[in-house]
Amino acid sequence: MSRRPTEAVTWLRGNPSLDELVDEYPDEWQRVQRQVGAVVERNDAEEIKAFILQVSQPMAPRPGRAAPLKERLSAEIRRQMSIHLLKQAILSSSTGISEGRVRFNLVSGFVAQRLLFHRGLERKPVSLWKFRLIWPLLRQQRRLLMPLVQPKGIWCFYSAPLISRLARLIGDRSCLEIAAGDGTLTRFLADAGVSIVATDDHSWRDSIEFPETVEQLDARAALRVHRPAVVLCSWPPARNPFEQHVFTTASVEQYIVIGSRHESSTGNWIAYRTQTDFDLVEDEVLSRMVLPPEVDHAVYVFTRRAGRQ
Repeated sequence: MSRRPTEAVTWLRGNPSLDELVDEYPDEWQRVQRQVGAVVERNDAEEIKAFILQVSQPMAPRPGRAAPLKERLSAEIRRQMSIHLLKQAILSSSTGISEGRVRFNLVSGFVAQRLLFHRGLERKPVSLWKFRLIWPLLRQQRRLLMPLVQPKGIWCFYSAPLISRLARLIGDRSCLEIAAGDGTLTRFLADAGVSIVATDDHSWRDSIEFPETVEQLDARAALRVHRPAVVLCSWPPARNPFEQHVFTTASVEQYIVIGSRHESSTGNWIAYRTQTDFDLVEDEVLSRMVLPPEVDHAVYVFTRRAGRQ
């Protein structure tokens, strides 16, 4: 390793690119290529799912004595390399493009921009009837959209009817969005008259530009500080460690999750199933209002049972 271990730890916290990691640690790169290549080649869905879950979390401490710093550092280097490789594999699978830069053609890019964004990557509430009219015209280019925007923390688009129905569901109750990213959903709901605060731990600062309106608080702290009646979360990471605190916060009457029908993609389903104070339903009407439909979005609503405070 060309860097001293303590320097390397600091450098890795900045989420270096794959090229930078390979240049610094070519021997680790050889090990990662063999490991990831073997997993992908076996093409076992459960093994791939387990591998993704494994590399999505930092190295867990061992019981007893901690592993030496060099060993922990080596594991973290391989983990970050594996994540980069998996992202490339998913992008290739999603788009059918294995080489070169993935991009919209000129016409499709212009249409998608006008339909989904105000400017740049600033999302806007999407007109549902316009979307249903225009989206089919993009044809094969449609599958490029989400792989292109997900690296910037965009996992879905919110239709104008979705925002209206969510605003009616929340009503005049206090609302908190956790893991809010760039705060788009909170911005839309605030414009619709909802009393809502956006919070995020800002751990994705290398990908997302966090506006001042998104308070830098992790979910547990945000729940303790704001004591909301309603909590929102859009596309919480799979098996995340923070959603469990929603169910143990006494002020929460309702928890609304915008995610996926595929349990390996979003949400802490262990926490969802083991909590006993809330009833869970999928709101299929709301689910159909999250875009684009090809992603199999789902909106789950947890409502506290009477007497469970």
